[in-house]
Amino acid sequence: MPHRITNTGRVNLGHLFWLRSLAIIGQLSTIAVVQIFYGAKLPLPAMLLVIVLEMFFNGLTWLRVARAQSETNLELFGQIWVDLGALSALLFLSGGATNPFVTLYIPSLAIAAAVLPWPMMTCLMIFAVTCYALLSYNYVPLNIENPANLFDYFRTGLWVNFMVSVGLIGWFVARMSRALRVRDAALAEAKQRHMRDERAVALGVQAATVAHEIGTPLSTIAMLSEELRDSAAHDKNLAPYAADFELLEQQMALCTSALARLRSRATGPSTRQVLDEWLASFIEQWRLRHPRVKFEQLGDTPDDVSIDDSVAVGQILTILLDNAARASRDFVTLTASAEAVDSVNKVRFDVCDRGSGIPPLLRASLGAGPVDSTQGGHGVGLYLAFAAAARLNGSIKLDDCEPHGTRAILHLPNRATLARQAQARKTERSGAA
Repeated sequence: MPHRITNTGRVNLGHLFWLRSLAIIGQLSTIAVVQIFYGAKLPLPAMLLVIVLEMFFNGLTWLRVARAQSETNLELFGQIWVDLGALSALLFLSGGATNPFVTLYIPSLAIAAAVLPWPMMTCLMIFAVTCYALLSYNYVPLNIENPANLFDYFRTGLWVNFMVSVGLIGWFVARMSRALRVRDAALAEAKQRHMRDERAVALGVQAATVAHEIGTPLSTIAMLSEELRDSAAHDKNLAPYAADFELLEQQMALCTSALARLRSRATGPSTRQVLDEWLASFIEQWRLRHPRVKFEQLGDTPDDVSIDDSVAVGQILTILLDNAARASRDFVTLTASAEAVDSVNKVRFDVCDRGSGIPPLLRASLGAGPVDSTQGGHGVGLYLAFAAAARLNGSIKLDDCEPHGTRAILHLPNRATLARQAQARKTERSGAA
């Protein structure tokens, strides 16, 4: 089966169609100029027949392009072979190797060398060399009434041929260079994303292992805390610690619920949820984990906003809020809003603290991998948050917060708006049908 060309930056049938269209226009213009201004006697019926066949083949090429399917190397080989054959036929009818346009073989071979495998390129090269050799010995002489015009025609033809060759090769090389740059950037991004995913998977496996291992100890601690709370109700010595025992039970309940979420995440995908309903319960759960942190939600939760995978979004916000709580326990704020970023509807979460901020050098490294922070952490949480946000087609940005502190900005797709827009497009198509 022929190898398919999937790189959209490379020359394809569409490009060859337009190049051949320009070549046909140039051939007709050249014939007209030579006939009118230089008095050449060309075999017009034969030459026009070759051009008509070119136009017919180009029409078939356009039908093939309209199918919007990936072309094969064999198709490109056939297209360039036809171009070389048509050029050879026109040269045979207009002076052969003495025609100044004989070097137009070079641009076609340059394109073939860049887009085709070596065996196919070798076949085209042998074909072009063979045609050139035959044109050196067998051709229809160029008949010009006034021999004085022959030198002017040859000089003008060389100039036009040089300009056409430089233009085609320059355009092609520039396009190939741009395609290579785009490909290299895409490969670098894919490599970085693959490495990030591998690290996230490794950390996820470790987290699942730890969660499995701590299940039994947590159950034991929960049972003991419940017994201590019951004992505090009857033992005067334990009575002063009743509030602490209750807080301990709450914390154990949070740990148990975290393990339950991990198990539910492993058994099935998370469903889409409305933001205002989900965010209220999430904030309530987070405040139980940090009862001594001064927390405030700024503004109202926007209506008509929904998110996919609320478990993953909750994990991201938990990491951002935990980091903010460690930076400044007396000031942590969360703001949820809806906005359009680059004409795409997003939901935005702003998490602010009043800590000492993140050094610029460290800020550039956070999210790219685990790093040691100035507060004793290792950046694993932020790394997982960045990876989870990227998986949800979102992003996280760390910025300064006035007058001091850090602002973490999380952008995620607003699924409610996207679903409504998709439904509107579907309705429009149904109405048009």
